[in-house]
Amino acid sequence: MPDNLILSAEEKVQLSISLGESHFREFKSALDGPPERKTPRNVKDICKDIATTLVAFANADGGELLVGVEDDGTITGLNHSEESILLFINAAKTHVHSKTPLPAPKIKRIKIDNKEILYLSICSGTEFCYLTSDGRCVQRKDLSSEPVSTEEIVFNRNEIDSKQYDRKFEILANISDLDIKSLTSVANSISRGMTPEKCLQYLDLAEFHESKLLLKKAALLLFAKDINKWHPRVQVRVIRVEGNDLRTGKDYNAKYDSSISSCITNLIESSWELLRPHLTETRISEDAIFKTQIIYPELACREALINAIAHRDYNNEGAGIEIYVYDNRIEVVSPGGLLSSISLEDLKSLKGVHQSRNSLVSRVLREIGYMRELGEGIRRIFDLMNSNDLAAPQIESSPSSFRITLFQKYVYTTEEKLWLDNFSGHSLSRAQKTIIRLGCDGRIFSTQEIWSACGIVDTEEYRKLVESLYDANILENIYSGQQSRSIASKKRIPHKQVKKFRIVLPQKGAMKTERQDEEHSDFSKIFVGNLPYNVNQQNLLALFGQFGTIEEIFIPIEYQSQRPKGFAFIEFTNKEDAKSAIEQSKVLEMENRKLFINWANPRHA
Repeated sequence: MPDNLILSAEEKVQLSISLGESHFREFKSALDGPPERKTPRNVKDICKDIATTLVAFANADGGELLVGVEDDGTITGLNHSEESILLFINAAKTHVHSKTPLPAPKIKRIKIDNKEILYLSICSGTEFCYLTSDGRCVQRKDLSSEPVSTEEIVFNRNEIDSKQYDRKFEILANISDLDIKSLTSVANSISRGMTPEKCLQYLDLAEFHESKLLLKKAALLLFAKDINKWHPRVQVRVIRVEGNDLRTGKDYNAKYDSSISSCITNLIESSWELLRPHLTETRISEDAIFKTQIIYPELACREALINAIAHRDYNNEGAGIEIYVYDNRIEVVSPGGLLSSISLEDLKSLKGVHQSRNSLVSRVLREIGYMRELGEGIRRIFDLMNSNDLAAPQIESSPSSFRITLFQKYVYTTEEKLWLDNFSGHSLSRAQKTIIRLGCDGRIFSTQEIWSACGIVDTEEYRKLVESLYDANILENIYSGQQSRSIASKKRIPHKQVKKFRIVLPQKGAMKTERQDEEHSDFSKIFVGNLPYNVNQQNLLALFGQFGTIEEIFIPIEYQSQRPKGFAFIEFTNKEDAKSAIEQSKVLEMENRKLFINWANPRHA
């Protein structure tokens, strides 16, 4: 087998160090003391650390330990005697409880830059709840090894099968059965130029045996060209139901029913495109124009979908993921209930509890950016629903399935309900109520808060909404346009962030609320390209504020990396100010980058 297809131990270690510590990776220093007077650490302490970390990995999803590497990835090596290093190597036995022996770890002594380090890796165990020699039970949770009761990691034989499924070898498969384009993309995201074969080995999705690369089932679940050849139900089915209950027979009321099958790395995006159109509703506006409105937070729905794909029971080959879209809710149902080590109460507590059923699949999805910290998915869904003023999700688990339900229903606190009752004489839309809630009990709020709370994407929509509350004598602007612009300049913030609105309680015979001139300003938006990737609002405000009052700055963020995309939109109060900025495009720079500036909306050109 050619050497360029085999990932060497040195390469693997260097890649691990470059990626940093994670749920699957721990660095341990072999030194102690202040930076200028480092000395070798106590041998017994290092042995105890090695055993504790390996036990924690074995009780979780497996992982790798590098001894002789600092937390920041600096290689400081082992400055110990040969006898001490042998004690480190044997710590996986001598410092682990004799009644819960670990799965045999892989152990290598490796020299990098003339410094020796110890590399140990271990798979997730299923035979015992593993203990250290002094009887401690610990489990890996994100970046730390935490104490846990043995009851929390006890699971039955069905769970063992489901947890082992993605780690089993598929002896009939070879690399030609994989989507090499997708695999190469993942390999390049880890290390540019890495071969698919080395990528599979690095992610523990394959191993060489007798000159043949053997694939694990996880490799096929993630990258198979024809997934149906290896698993009949790696699929997502979306059912749109007319009404709030699914009926059968002649009363069957599903008006849309479609499914898609693919390997996981393709299924995430293709199933999202299948689901996404059902997260909106289209209504006709007063000016007889059909407008589409998002009725569920997209990020919460996407998180629920990815969570189902990552954590479903693939050992159950007779069922796939089903998503039911009712008039008042969405239900995401995936095969396989919660592992016995996690209860519904654990999830509802929103403490980020986690144990992967599909440890290899989850690791890959996390490495390539589809998942963040493990155990955060459910908590993020709850947070997103709450931040959008929607009822908390409902989660249910049975031995055969896990279900999460997202509701359209908005929730209000007792205080907010009493506040809204003051306006019961008005026929208010949901968006109007949202604005009124911003001003609960006299609170002053900004234009930006209105845009964010109502999910507004169009200036005309904002103007109509604000004017409707002016006309109803409900909304009041406490500053003139000049006053609010002066405040923005003094505080060095965009104009839209100035707190200037308050809600007026209904009064009999009240005169129409006076509106300020700025609501009729000729807003103009420009596009700014070739920005540095560390750009922020203050950078742009400082550079473009010289041309006039800035209403808003929007910096798009890349979904997976969560960093700016390298361009932004800046909205000025007046068209002439925006025009001045464009006219200076030839001389404007940021961090030695020549900026590209033009109108964002062609009608302004």
